[in-house]
Amino acid sequence: MATIDVICYKYTPLKNHELPLKIRICKNRKTRYISLNVSTKAEHWDFENNRPKDNSPDKELLDKLIAKKISEIRSKIVELKSENKDFTSSSLVSIVANPNPPKTVAELFKSHIQTLKEDKRTRYMQSVQQVYNCMREFNGHLDIYFSDIDTVWLKKYESWLRKKGNATNTIGLKFRTLRMVFNLAIEMKLVKPEFYPFRKYKVSRLHQNTAKRAITKGEIQSIIHYKSDKDSFYTRLAIDLFTFSYYMGGINFVDMAHLTEKNIIDNKLVYYRKKTGKLISLPIQRMALLSLVDYKKNHENSGYLFPILSKGHRTEVQIQNRIHKVITKVNRELKSIGKELNIPINLTTYVARHSYATILKRAGVATSVISETLGHSSEKVTQIYLDSFEKKQIEKAMENL
Repeated sequence: MATIDVICYKYTPLKNHELPLKIRICKNRKTRYISLNVSTKAEHWDFENNRPKDNSPDKELLDKLIAKKISEIRSKIVELKSENKDFTSSSLVSIVANPNPPKTVAELFKSHIQTLKEDKRTRYMQSVQQVYNCMREFNGHLDIYFSDIDTVWLKKYESWLRKKGNATNTIGLKFRTLRMVFNLAIEMKLVKPEFYPFRKYKVSRLHQNTAKRAITKGEIQSIIHYKSDKDSFYTRLAIDLFTFSYYMGGINFVDMAHLTEKNIIDNKLVYYRKKTGKLISLPIQRMALLSLVDYKKNHENSGYLFPILSKGHRTEVQIQNRIHKVITKVNRELKSIGKELNIPINLTTYVARHSYATILKRAGVATSVISETLGHSSEKVTQIYLDSFEKKQIEKAMENL
């Protein structure tokens, strides 16, 4: 079943300080948005019931616009079901937002990139944009039809990428993105399923196991208790972030950057992963709390647990730029610390995440409790396992840290 409602998107205020209105479509736990291209002031919106307040000067017009768009989407769902056609939230958004559907590879890529941009999925949008640019460089243009992308085309593209120096895993990532867009084209009836080239051309073979990035418990302790005469702000922040990640389920840098006081509930860290949207709930470890002590003033000023983001970072671009800037400095500090401590791999925040999983596994914790990919082959598999954990299992497992 698909659910459709309207929301006032309070996370990205416009330049005039009003908030954009969007239609939210949820299906199979995937959420996508369609912009209504209108906005309203926060004081004129009932956030609890998702509708304009009675004192809104545009209430009547907004009600009509919202009802019309929701009715249009529901009619399209009924039409698809009557024709026994399956759909995803992404394909439904594409169909509704683009009444004149794209036909060429270039048109669909551009349409999908625009959808991701409107959904504020900046990092994923940039990844798809890079794949589009790469394919265009290889082919000269992408004013071609999806039926033109056959196994011969794919083999030539792979060969070209290898000559350009792309590693196997990098090539695999590009091909998985292309496969995703091809599947979207099939859903939108832009190409017949019989032209699908990925039944014969297996993307799964474009994968190499990467070198393990876990370190020992002793090495982790040496990082946590590291002292230096030139102990700078970023040195201390790097150690604190590494410590917090290790003790709190291998939480990654982006999720740590967004944590606020509201994420600590009844001595638990509760948050939604930015990458997958999964809900994570873990008991707060004492060492993790200690890593937050120096930033208490930051909590009070901005609400964020770590001094990475501030109230001044409002737009998605500002947030992404700030996160990129800080993680670069933090990883530079960790690399320096690792060399000084003679740790045999390049130290980054991700090493804490990988080590969290590996050390629990070495301690005898079942793979079903901590899957080998926080460092496994797929992060999604790990999240699926985490979703099924009993709370007692998690608390008992984390005692091994």
